[in-house]
Amino acid sequence: MDLRLLAAAPTDVERDAVDAFLGLPKDRDGDRIDQASGRVALGGHQMRAERHRLLPALHALRNARGWISEGGLAYVCERLTVPPAEAYGVATFYALLGLHERPNRVVHVCDDIMCARQSEATIIHLESDGVSVVRSPCLGGCSNPAATLEDAVGSTFASGSETPPVPQERDGLRLLCRIGVVDPTSIGDYEEHGGFSALRRARELGPEQVLAELERSNLRGRGGAAFPTAVKWRGVRAAAGAVKHVIANGDESEPGTFKDRVLMEADPFALVEGLLIAAEATGATKAWIYVRAEYPTAIERLGAAIAAIETAGWNDGLDIELRVGAGAYICGEETSLFASIEGQRGEPRQKPPFPTTSGLFGQPTAINNIETLVAVLDVIERGAKAFAAIGTKDSTGPKLFSVSGDVHRPGVYELPFGTPLGEFIALAGGAEGQIGAVLLGGAAGTFIGPDDLDFELSIEGANGVGAMLGSGAVMVFNDSTNFGTVVRRIAAFFRDESCGKCVPCRIGTVRQEEALIRLAEGTVIGSIESEVRLLADIDAVMTDASICGLGRTAASAVRSAIALELAGVIT
Repeated sequence: MDLRLLAAAPTDVERDAVDAFLGLPKDRDGDRIDQASGRVALGGHQMRAERHRLLPALHALRNARGWISEGGLAYVCERLTVPPAEAYGVATFYALLGLHERPNRVVHVCDDIMCARQSEATIIHLESDGVSVVRSPCLGGCSNPAATLEDAVGSTFASGSETPPVPQERDGLRLLCRIGVVDPTSIGDYEEHGGFSALRRARELGPEQVLAELERSNLRGRGGAAFPTAVKWRGVRAAAGAVKHVIANGDESEPGTFKDRVLMEADPFALVEGLLIAAEATGATKAWIYVRAEYPTAIERLGAAIAAIETAGWNDGLDIELRVGAGAYICGEETSLFASIEGQRGEPRQKPPFPTTSGLFGQPTAINNIETLVAVLDVIERGAKAFAAIGTKDSTGPKLFSVSGDVHRPGVYELPFGTPLGEFIALAGGAEGQIGAVLLGGAAGTFIGPDDLDFELSIEGANGVGAMLGSGAVMVFNDSTNFGTVVRRIAAFFRDESCGKCVPCRIGTVRQEEALIRLAEGTVIGSIESEVRLLADIDAVMTDASICGLGRTAASAVRSAIALELAGVIT
C-alpha cells in the first residue's frame, strides 16, 4: 500500500516517545535503522498488523507533549503504516487526545449531573489561581463532587478524587469483602485473604463444570444488559477458531456510576483472577482489560497486579494486556470497545454477527463487566446453590449500586437483588430533604417518583415500573431540585457523546436538546404540546432505529421526567 505521509516532522521528544513504545524502527530484514542515515522504516504487512497499537502510540505522544502535533501524528503513521486520514480520524474521535497546543497544566472538572452543583465554585477557584480548566463529563467521583482530573505535560493523568467510599460494614459482604481490608498493591496480602482459591477450584473443576456452575447460578451481566454469563462463555467455547479473547470492560463512563472504579482501584487482583477463570472456561488465548483514562489509579494498580500475577505464574502463560481509553462514553459499548482496541474510531457495529463468534479482530470474544468477573469468584468458590440463594428467582446473587446526590452516606453498596429502593436509601443514611425523584441507571436510566420507592431493585422489579437497573447508578434528588436543568444536562451529555455513525442518534440527540432548551426558555415552536409531541417522536425514532444502546436510551430520562411532570422540565 502506497501512503502519502504528512510533510511535518516530529520533534525529538515526539520521536523518542513513540520509539519508546513501539521500539526502534527496523527494515525488512529486521535490522534497526539509524535515524541519522535518512533511511525509511519499512514495516510492510508485519507492521500493518500492529494497527491495534495506534491508540497507545497516540497516548505516548499526548503524555510527552500534552497534545498531538501534525509531525507527531505523521511519525506514528509512518511507523505503523496507517494512512494519515485514518489516524487523524482516530485522534479526533477521543476527547482526551487534543490536536492543539495547550498549557502545561490542565485540570478537567466534572460538571455532569451530580458534580454540576459544585463545579462552578471549583472552576472559579482554579481559574483564579491561573489554572487552565476543561469541563468534563462524569469522572466517576459522584460521591464527592466536584471531581477533578489532573493533566500535566510529561506525565499520565492523575485523579483529583479519592476512591469512592464503601460505607457498609464488610461482615457478610461477598463482592466488597476485601475493600479496605486487603492491600490492593500486595499479591501476598491478597493470597493471605483467600486470593486465587476460586481460580484453583476452577482449574480443578475444568471448563465444563465451571460453565455448569455458572448456569446453575443464573449469574447475569452486571454492566446493564443482564445477559446470562454462562450463555456468553459457552458460546465462545463452542465457536470455531484457534484464537479467542476474553475482555474485562472497565470503561465505566455512565454518569452516576462508580462501582467498578472501586473494584479496580481497591481489589485489582480479584478482577484479574476472574478474568483468568473466564479464559479457562472459554478456551481464550488472549486476555484484555480496557480501562477509561479518567481512572488513573485503577490503571496503575491493575498494571501492577497483572505484572505480579504473571511473575507468580498464576496466569499459566496467558498474555494479559491492559488498554487505556481516551475519553469516549461510546467505548463502553462492546463492539465500540473492540474497534478502539483495534486502532479504529470507537464506533459500534451491527449485530449479528455477535461477539461470541466474531468479536475482537473478528475472532470469538467474551467481554464482561468488571463486577460480573468479580461475582464469578463467588460463584466458583461458594458454589452456584449458595449464590442463587441470594436475591430473587430471576435476579440472583448480590449486586453493587453506586448511590449519590441528596443522601447522607453516598458511596458503593452491596445489596441482595430484591432490596426495596426505599430501604436502600435508608441504608445510605436517608435522603437530605424530601425526595423529589430518583434517577435509576444513570443518564441512560429512568426517573422514579417518590411514590414508587417500594419497588424491588431487581431486573424484574425495574421492568415492572418501566425502568432498567442499568449500571446500578442510584441518583437521589430532593424536592428543591430544578429537574429541567438536570434533564438538559443529560441531553447535552448524549449530544456530545453520540459517535455520529447513525443518523437517528446523531440528529436525534441534537434535536432533543434543542426542544428542551426551547421549553425552558419559553421560545417554543407552535405550542408546548407540539414540542412534547416532537420529543416523543424523536424518542421513538432513536429507540427503534439507533445502532446501539446509546441512541436507544438517550431519551429514557427525558421521557420519564415528562411523564412524572418533574419541576422545571416543562415551564
